[in-house]
Amino acid sequence: ATLFAAQADAADAPRRKSGLWEMKTQMAGMPGQGPMQMCVDQASDNVMQERAKEKVNCPVMDVSRSAGKVTIHAVCKHDGMTSTSDSVITGDFDSAYRNDMVVRYDPPQHGMKEMKMVQEARWLGPCKPGQKPGDVIMPGMGHFNMQEMMKRQQQAR
Repeated sequence: ATLFAAQADAADAPRRKSGLWEMKTQMAGMPGQGPMQMCVDQASDNVMQERAKEKVNCPVMDVSRSAGKVTIHAVCKHDGMTSTSDSVITGDFDSAYRNDMVVRYDPPQHGMKEMKMVQEARWLGPCKPGQKPGDVIMPGMGHFNMQEMMKRQQQAR
């Protein structure tokens, strides 16, 4: 359900500068996880945003943009559950951004009515030699390519 809400927000987020990004995510009441890194270019960001739109049933999606700030209010439905998310994304998307998100679940998911999450990302520079757009490095989980994973999921349907 957390990913579901994040996908809705990702569908309307601005495009990031091409290169290697480091992202730290903290959810209220949960231990912090080490930062993940992702190699992106405009094409891979576009693919991920389009895929996010395909998978999300959000009858309400209000996006407000101003200088250095995007505010998103979404109401999404999935498997008998409704999630209402409110995000404020600030930054320039060339060097850094921050996403402050609150998601409310109806009915509660795993005993959770509300989830608060902060994601901070910063641009590290060009992707490392041998990396290609969509490559993700997660602490304790190793390396995978997001685009290849999404293609396999689509082929499995």
